[in-house]
Amino acid sequence: MEKILLVEDNKTLAKLIARKIKETLKFEVDIAYTLREAKLFLKAYPYFIALLDVNLPDAPHGEVIDYALSKNQHIIVLTANADKEFRKKILKKEIIDYVTKGGVDDINYIIQTIDRLSKNKQHKVLVVDDSMVTRKHMKTLLQNLFFNVITVAHGEEAMGMLETHSDISLVLTDYNMPVMDGLELTHEIRKSYTKNELSIIALSSNEDNEINAMFLKHGANDYIRKPFSKEEFSCRINNTVEARENLNLVTNHINRDYLTGLYNRSYFFSHMNDYRDEIQLSPEIYALAMINIDSFKTINDTYGHEIGDKVIIHLSEILISTTNYRDIVARFSAEEFCVVVKNVNRFSAEDIFERLREEVQKSYVLSSNAKEIQFTISIGVIISGEETIEDNIDQADMLLYKAKQEGKNQVKLKS
Repeated sequence: MEKILLVEDNKTLAKLIARKIKETLKFEVDIAYTLREAKLFLKAYPYFIALLDVNLPDAPHGEVIDYALSKNQHIIVLTANADKEFRKKILKKEIIDYVTKGGVDDINYIIQTIDRLSKNKQHKVLVVDDSMVTRKHMKTLLQNLFFNVITVAHGEEAMGMLETHSDISLVLTDYNMPVMDGLELTHEIRKSYTKNELSIIALSSNEDNEINAMFLKHGANDYIRKPFSKEEFSCRINNTVEARENLNLVTNHINRDYLTGLYNRSYFFSHMNDYRDEIQLSPEIYALAMINIDSFKTINDTYGHEIGDKVIIHLSEILISTTNYRDIVARFSAEEFCVVVKNVNRFSAEDIFERLREEVQKSYVLSSNAKEIQFTISIGVIISGEETIEDNIDQADMLLYKAKQEGKNQVKLKS
């Protein structure tokens, strides 16, 4: 479990903050009441983040901040000092945030910030700017917020990065750049990625308000005018990422199966209708497979529904690991799944599903008393043609039925 260091000389407040963090977040909290104690902790343990009071008995002028920075520590300053000039001075240092101690709301804000920073580790950000100085500055700010960061000099390089890094969550793009400017880049990105899939924030020192409007019309999620403050930058970045997460959470709730996290039947048909429209322009062959767990009722009756759920989840994980990000894996009913593998031919499709069947046969789940429970699957596969999606599924279902009738644990592919 990751740890947080809290340096605060007010023991009552320190214990309150530590208790709130432990109750809300999955972090251990060490408390130091002086700079001397903080140094001992920082030498002994790595910390996710340090919450630092500025005025300590043995360090009344913020010396703890400089010491923690010298140890490459991520820092949130927690202080009762509300002086604006002092605040500006501290914010010039490589800290994450400056929070004034004022009450419960401030403690809640700290907890929300820590939670946000923890989630940021899952996100990859692409910075696009032709100025090396600006790229370096934004990279430092973003890494201090725990983002994974890639930097490039212009839009054409950015498009190349998006092709090789499918897990990029956010693009920050300057406006004026050689080869392909930020507006052109935004337009090109939106041809392939929706706002649900990839967020874009534009940055520019241009004072023309029409530029702002043009970026938003072309699909940018937000616009930051240069020069920007550290706090504005952090808030806009975090708010954009959080908005995308919340939207995905709602979308996933609608489109995903509650047990496995796979797509549900409703999403499958929606996606496949769109996909079929796309491949009318550039023909592509796909394989559609109906997959069923053999003797699933017997598994439930013998071992119980909890083990039945473990079998379903285990198979779901194998299906995901056997396919790639372009393919679609959906759970249709209790033990029935539908998998579409895109851009294949008959021979590669047969090989993919045969390997899948073998992997399932070799695998197992553990019962409560550590007994290995093995299971098999039957698969019916068709190669795409002129038929409708419903016809494809019916044909694959017939082949699946044939596989069951002929002994189970086999793949039947339409010849």
